[in-house]
Amino acid sequence: MKRYSVLEQLVVRPLLELDCAIKMHQVAARSSRLFLFFMASGWLAAAALLLWPAALADAQVFTRGTSVAPPKNPQHIVSINPCADALLMQLTEPRNIRSISHYSHDPRATSIPIAQALRFSATSGTAEEIIAMRPDLVIASSYVAPATERALDRLGVAVIKLSIPQSVAESQRQISALSQILGSPARGKNLNRRISQAIAKARPADQDFVPALIWRSGGLVPGSDTLPDELLRLTGFENRSKTYGLTQWDILPLEHLVARPPTILFSNIENGNARARHKDRMLYHPVLDKLTNQITIAEYPGRLLNCAGPSLIEAANIMAAARRKLRRGK
Repeated sequence: MKRYSVLEQLVVRPLLELDCAIKMHQVAARSSRLFLFFMASGWLAAAALLLWPAALADAQVFTRGTSVAPPKNPQHIVSINPCADALLMQLTEPRNIRSISHYSHDPRATSIPIAQALRFSATSGTAEEIIAMRPDLVIASSYVAPATERALDRLGVAVIKLSIPQSVAESQRQISALSQILGSPARGKNLNRRISQAIAKARPADQDFVPALIWRSGGLVPGSDTLPDELLRLTGFENRSKTYGLTQWDILPLEHLVARPPTILFSNIENGNARARHKDRMLYHPVLDKLTNQITIAEYPGRLLNCAGPSLIEAANIMAAARRKLRRGK
Protein backbone atom coordinates (compact mmCIF):
# COMPACT_ATOMS: atom_id res chain seq x y z
CA MET A 1 0.00 0.00 0.00
CA LYS A 2 2.82 2.37 0.78
CA ARG A 3 4.24 1.98 -2.74
CA TYR A 4 0.96 3.07 -4.34
CA SER A 5 0.96 6.14 -2.13
CA VAL A 6 4.42 7.05 -3.47
CA LEU A 7 3.30 6.57 -7.06
CA GLU A 8 0.34 8.79 -6.45
CA GLN A 9 2.60 11.54 -5.20
CA LEU A 10 5.07 11.18 -8.04
CA VAL A 11 2.76 10.68 -11.00
CA VAL A 12 -0.83 11.77 -10.33
CA ARG A 13 -0.33 14.97 -8.39
CA PRO A 14 1.87 16.66 -11.02
CA LEU A 15 -0.96 16.29 -13.53
CA LEU A 16 -3.31 18.06 -11.16
CA GLU A 17 -1.00 20.72 -9.74
CA LEU A 18 -0.21 22.52 -12.92
CA ASP A 19 3.06 24.22 -12.28
CA CYS A 20 4.87 22.54 -9.40
CA ALA A 21 8.16 22.07 -11.17
CA ILE A 22 9.77 19.53 -8.91
CA LYS A 23 6.86 17.19 -9.30
CA MET A 24 7.07 17.66 -13.04
CA HIS A 25 10.66 16.45 -12.72
CA GLN A 26 9.30 13.24 -11.28
CA VAL A 27 6.73 12.92 -14.03
CA ALA A 28 9.42 13.38 -16.67
CA ALA A 29 11.59 10.73 -15.07
CA ARG A 30 8.84 8.15 -14.68
CA SER A 31 6.68 8.90 -17.72
CA SER A 32 8.96 8.94 -20.75
CA ARG A 33 6.39 7.06 -22.85
CA LEU A 34 3.79 9.72 -22.14
CA PHE A 35 6.25 12.42 -23.19
CA LEU A 36 6.98 10.63 -26.45
CA PHE A 37 3.25 10.36 -27.12
CA PHE A 38 2.84 14.12 -26.65
CA MET A 39 5.78 14.74 -28.96
CA ALA A 40 4.14 12.62 -31.62
CA SER A 41 0.74 14.29 -31.20
CA GLY A 42 1.62 17.22 -33.39
CA TRP A 43 2.71 19.89 -30.92
CA LEU A 44 6.05 20.02 -32.65
CA ALA A 45 4.95 19.22 -36.15
CA ALA A 46 7.12 20.63 -38.90
CA ALA A 47 4.45 23.03 -40.12
CA ALA A 48 4.07 24.52 -36.65
CA LEU A 49 7.79 24.96 -36.23
CA LEU A 50 7.97 27.10 -39.34
CA LEU A 51 5.87 29.71 -37.55
CA TRP A 52 8.23 29.94 -34.60
CA PRO A 53 11.57 31.68 -34.12
CA ALA A 54 14.57 29.41 -34.65
CA ALA A 55 15.22 29.37 -30.91
CA LEU A 56 12.01 27.42 -30.36
CA ALA A 57 12.99 24.59 -32.69
CA ASP A 58 14.77 22.82 -29.84
CA ALA A 59 12.10 20.49 -28.43
CA GLN A 60 14.16 20.03 -25.28
CA VAL A 61 13.87 23.70 -24.43
CA PHE A 62 10.31 24.71 -25.36
CA THR A 63 7.08 23.26 -26.62
CA ARG A 64 4.23 25.16 -28.20
CA GLY A 65 1.13 25.84 -26.15
CA THR A 66 -1.21 27.54 -28.62
CA SER A 67 -1.32 28.20 -32.35
CA VAL A 68 -0.41 31.84 -31.74
CA ALA A 69 3.20 32.90 -32.31
CA PRO A 70 4.71 34.99 -29.49
CA PRO A 71 4.95 38.74 -30.15
CA LYS A 72 8.23 40.51 -30.55
CA ASN A 73 9.29 42.14 -27.29
CA PRO A 74 6.23 41.10 -25.21
CA GLN A 75 5.23 43.68 -22.63
CA HIS A 76 2.31 42.00 -20.86
CA ILE A 77 3.70 38.69 -19.66
CA VAL A 78 1.89 36.28 -17.35
CA SER A 79 3.84 33.43 -15.81
CA ILE A 80 2.07 30.41 -14.33
CA ASN A 81 5.27 28.56 -13.55
CA PRO A 82 7.63 29.30 -10.62
CA CYS A 83 10.72 28.49 -12.68
CA ALA A 84 9.58 30.93 -15.36
CA ASP A 85 9.12 33.53 -12.60
CA ALA A 86 12.79 33.23 -11.68
CA LEU A 87 13.85 33.54 -15.31
CA LEU A 88 11.65 36.57 -15.93
CA MET A 89 13.23 38.40 -13.00
CA GLN A 90 16.54 38.11 -14.81
CA LEU A 91 15.49 38.43 -18.45
CA THR A 92 12.95 41.25 -18.65
CA GLU A 93 11.96 44.52 -17.02
CA PRO A 94 9.54 44.32 -14.06
CA ARG A 95 7.08 46.54 -15.89
CA ASN A 96 6.64 43.81 -18.51
CA ILE A 97 5.43 41.25 -15.95
CA ARG A 98 1.69 41.30 -15.35
CA SER A 99 1.57 38.34 -12.98
CA ILE A 100 3.63 35.45 -11.63
CA SER A 101 2.83 31.99 -10.29
CA HIS A 102 1.21 31.71 -6.87
CA TYR A 103 4.00 29.29 -5.89
CA SER A 104 6.38 32.25 -5.83
CA HIS A 105 4.30 33.85 -3.08
CA ASP A 106 4.94 30.80 -0.88
CA PRO A 107 8.23 31.11 1.05
CA ARG A 108 8.58 27.30 1.00
CA ALA A 109 8.21 27.01 -2.77
CA THR A 110 9.50 30.22 -4.29
CA SER A 111 12.64 30.21 -6.42
CA ILE A 112 13.05 33.97 -6.08
CA PRO A 113 13.41 36.15 -2.97
CA ILE A 114 9.98 36.37 -1.36
CA ALA A 115 10.21 40.16 -0.99
CA GLN A 116 10.79 40.44 -4.72
CA ALA A 117 7.95 38.03 -5.53
CA LEU A 118 5.43 39.98 -3.44
CA ARG A 119 5.92 43.03 -5.66
CA PHE A 120 3.93 41.22 -8.35
CA SER A 121 0.40 39.92 -8.41
CA ALA A 122 0.04 36.15 -8.52
CA THR A 123 -2.25 33.76 -10.36
CA SER A 124 -3.12 30.12 -9.78
CA GLY A 125 -3.18 29.55 -13.53
CA THR A 126 -6.88 29.40 -14.37
CA ALA A 127 -8.00 30.69 -17.75
CA GLU A 128 -10.22 33.31 -16.09
CA GLU A 129 -7.35 34.77 -14.07
CA ILE A 130 -4.97 34.79 -17.00
CA ILE A 131 -7.43 36.39 -19.40
CA ALA A 132 -8.20 39.12 -16.85
CA MET A 133 -4.53 40.12 -17.02
CA ARG A 134 -4.80 40.69 -20.80
CA PRO A 135 -1.40 39.13 -21.54
CA ASP A 136 0.38 39.12 -24.87
CA LEU A 137 2.44 36.11 -23.72
CA VAL A 138 1.90 33.34 -21.18
CA ILE A 139 4.83 31.26 -19.96
CA ALA A 140 3.98 27.89 -18.44
CA SER A 141 5.45 24.54 -17.49
CA SER A 142 5.38 21.43 -19.69
CA TYR A 143 1.83 20.75 -18.57
CA VAL A 144 -1.05 23.17 -18.92
CA ALA A 145 -4.67 22.24 -18.18
CA PRO A 146 -6.25 21.42 -21.58
CA ALA A 147 -9.25 23.66 -20.89
CA THR A 148 -6.97 26.59 -20.09
CA GLU A 149 -4.89 25.96 -23.18
CA ARG A 150 -7.95 25.81 -25.44
CA ALA A 151 -9.40 29.00 -23.97
CA LEU A 152 -6.17 30.92 -24.50
CA ASP A 153 -5.87 29.59 -28.02
CA ARG A 154 -9.39 30.75 -28.89
CA LEU A 155 -8.59 34.22 -27.57
CA GLY A 156 -5.37 34.45 -29.54
CA VAL A 157 -2.97 34.41 -26.58
CA ALA A 158 0.52 33.03 -27.22
CA VAL A 159 1.68 30.34 -24.79
CA ILE A 160 5.13 28.83 -24.53
CA LYS A 161 5.84 25.89 -22.24
CA LEU A 162 9.20 25.42 -20.61
CA SER A 163 10.65 21.95 -20.51
CA ILE A 164 12.47 20.52 -17.50
CA PRO A 165 16.22 21.04 -18.13
CA GLN A 166 18.17 17.86 -17.46
CA SER A 167 21.60 19.46 -17.66
CA VAL A 168 23.34 22.78 -17.14
CA ALA A 169 23.84 23.11 -20.89
CA GLU A 170 20.15 22.54 -21.55
CA SER A 171 19.22 25.16 -18.98
CA GLN A 172 21.54 27.64 -20.63
CA ARG A 173 20.02 26.90 -24.05
CA GLN A 174 16.61 27.56 -22.55
CA ILE A 175 17.79 30.87 -21.13
CA SER A 176 19.24 31.91 -24.51
CA ALA A 177 16.05 31.01 -26.37
CA LEU A 178 13.73 32.69 -23.87
CA SER A 179 15.82 35.85 -23.81
CA GLN A 180 15.51 36.02 -27.61
CA ILE A 181 11.72 35.79 -27.35
CA LEU A 182 11.64 38.47 -24.68
CA GLY A 183 13.80 40.76 -26.80
CA SER A 184 16.66 40.74 -24.30
CA PRO A 185 19.45 38.51 -25.65
CA ALA A 186 22.10 40.48 -23.74
CA ARG A 187 20.37 39.63 -20.45
CA GLY A 188 20.37 35.98 -21.41
CA LYS A 189 24.08 36.05 -22.19
CA ASN A 190 24.79 37.75 -18.87
CA LEU A 191 22.82 35.18 -16.86
CA ASN A 192 24.50 32.29 -18.68
CA ARG A 193 27.89 33.85 -18.02
CA ARG A 194 27.14 34.11 -14.31
CA ILE A 195 26.02 30.47 -14.20
CA SER A 196 29.17 29.32 -16.00
CA GLN A 197 31.36 31.38 -13.67
CA ALA A 198 29.65 30.00 -10.55
CA ILE A 199 30.12 26.42 -11.70
CA ALA A 200 33.73 27.03 -12.72
CA LYS A 201 34.42 28.53 -9.29
CA ALA A 202 32.72 25.59 -7.59
CA ARG A 203 34.88 22.97 -9.34
CA PRO A 204 37.39 21.44 -6.91
CA ALA A 205 41.10 21.42 -7.65
CA ASP A 206 41.42 17.72 -6.85
CA GLN A 207 39.77 14.71 -8.48
CA ASP A 208 38.65 13.07 -5.24
CA PHE A 209 34.90 12.63 -5.58
CA VAL A 210 33.20 12.66 -2.18
CA PRO A 211 30.33 10.14 -1.72
CA ALA A 212 27.16 12.21 -1.42
CA LEU A 213 23.41 12.02 -1.59
CA ILE A 214 20.62 14.57 -1.92
CA TRP A 215 17.79 13.35 0.30
CA ARG A 216 14.82 15.58 0.75
CA SER A 217 11.32 15.57 2.19
CA GLY A 218 9.64 12.18 1.98
CA GLY A 219 12.94 10.49 1.16
CA LEU A 220 13.02 11.79 -2.42
CA VAL A 221 16.41 11.31 -4.10
CA PRO A 222 17.55 12.60 -7.51
CA GLY A 223 19.50 9.85 -9.24
CA SER A 224 21.63 9.56 -12.34
CA ASP A 225 20.90 11.52 -15.52
CA THR A 226 19.33 14.38 -13.62
CA LEU A 227 20.43 17.98 -13.25
CA PRO A 228 21.18 17.62 -9.49
CA ASP A 229 23.31 14.57 -10.33
CA GLU A 230 25.34 16.67 -12.77
CA LEU A 231 25.74 19.47 -10.22
CA LEU A 232 27.07 17.00 -7.66
CA ARG A 233 29.63 15.71 -10.14
CA LEU A 234 30.70 19.20 -11.24
CA THR A 235 31.29 20.28 -7.64
CA GLY A 236 33.35 17.23 -6.67
CA PHE A 237 30.83 14.71 -5.37
CA GLU A 238 29.83 11.19 -6.34
CA ASN A 239 26.07 10.68 -6.29
CA ARG A 240 25.59 7.43 -4.37
CA SER A 241 21.98 6.90 -5.49
CA LYS A 242 22.99 4.01 -7.76
CA THR A 243 24.44 2.08 -4.83
CA TYR A 244 20.92 1.91 -3.39
CA GLY A 245 19.46 0.71 -6.69
CA LEU A 246 17.56 3.96 -7.25
CA THR A 247 16.43 5.33 -10.60
CA GLN A 248 16.34 8.94 -11.84
CA TRP A 249 13.92 10.21 -9.19
CA ASP A 250 13.14 7.71 -6.47
CA ILE A 251 12.37 7.21 -2.80
CA LEU A 252 15.08 6.03 -0.42
CA PRO A 253 13.70 4.51 2.80
CA LEU A 254 15.32 5.68 5.99
CA GLU A 255 16.48 2.13 6.83
CA HIS A 256 18.67 1.94 3.73
CA LEU A 257 20.17 5.36 4.42
CA VAL A 258 21.07 4.35 7.97
CA ALA A 259 22.54 1.03 6.84
CA ARG A 260 24.82 2.65 4.23
CA PRO A 261 25.19 6.36 4.87
CA PRO A 262 27.14 8.54 2.39
CA THR A 263 29.96 10.82 3.50
CA ILE A 264 27.74 13.89 3.11
CA LEU A 265 23.97 14.20 2.98
CA PHE A 266 22.40 17.25 1.36
CA SER A 267 18.96 17.70 2.86
CA ASN A 268 16.29 20.33 3.44
CA ILE A 269 16.24 19.73 7.19
CA GLU A 270 15.25 22.93 9.01
CA ASN A 271 16.90 23.08 12.42
CA GLY A 272 14.49 23.98 15.18
CA ASN A 273 11.39 23.87 12.96
CA ALA A 274 8.96 21.94 15.14
CA ARG A 275 6.17 22.15 12.57
CA ALA A 276 8.38 20.62 9.89
CA ARG A 277 9.45 17.87 12.28
CA HIS A 278 5.84 16.93 12.91
CA LYS A 279 4.97 17.01 9.21
CA ASP A 280 7.90 14.92 7.94
CA ARG A 281 8.77 12.14 10.37
CA MET A 282 11.27 10.56 7.99
CA LEU A 283 13.33 13.69 7.48
CA TYR A 284 13.42 14.46 11.21
CA HIS A 285 13.65 10.93 12.56
CA PRO A 286 15.76 10.75 15.79
CA VAL A 287 17.98 8.10 14.22
CA LEU A 288 19.51 10.79 12.00
CA ASP A 289 20.88 12.51 15.08
CA LYS A 290 22.81 9.34 15.85
CA LEU A 291 24.47 9.40 12.42
CA THR A 292 26.24 12.71 12.94
CA ASN A 293 29.49 10.93 13.79
CA GLN A 294 29.34 9.00 10.50
CA ILE A 295 28.06 11.54 7.99
CA THR A 296 27.95 15.29 7.50
CA ILE A 297 24.47 16.71 6.98
CA ALA A 298 24.53 19.88 4.88
CA GLU A 299 21.47 22.06 4.53
CA TYR A 300 20.24 22.12 0.95
CA PRO A 301 16.94 24.00 0.45
CA GLY A 302 14.32 21.89 -1.29
CA ARG A 303 13.48 24.78 -3.62
CA LEU A 304 16.87 24.30 -5.32
CA LEU A 305 15.55 21.05 -6.77
CA ASN A 306 12.55 22.81 -8.30
CA CYS A 307 14.20 24.86 -11.02
CA ALA A 308 17.33 25.36 -13.08
CA GLY A 309 18.26 28.82 -14.39
CA PRO A 310 19.37 31.27 -11.66
CA SER A 311 18.98 28.55 -9.00
CA LEU A 312 22.05 26.83 -10.42
CA ILE A 313 24.25 29.62 -9.05
CA GLU A 314 23.05 29.19 -5.48
CA ALA A 315 23.10 25.38 -5.75
CA ALA A 316 26.70 25.32 -6.98
CA ASN A 317 27.78 27.75 -4.27
CA ILE A 318 26.17 25.66 -1.51
CA MET A 319 27.69 22.41 -2.74
CA ALA A 320 31.15 23.93 -3.13
CA ALA A 321 31.01 25.51 0.34
CA ALA A 322 29.95 22.18 1.87
CA ARG A 323 32.85 20.37 0.21
CA ARG A 324 35.38 22.97 1.37
CA LYS A 325 34.04 22.77 4.92
CA LEU A 326 34.22 18.97 4.81
CA ARG A 327 37.83 19.08 3.60
CA ARG A 328 38.84 21.57 6.30
CA GLY A 329 37.39 19.24 8.94
CA LYS A 330 39.67 16.36 7.91
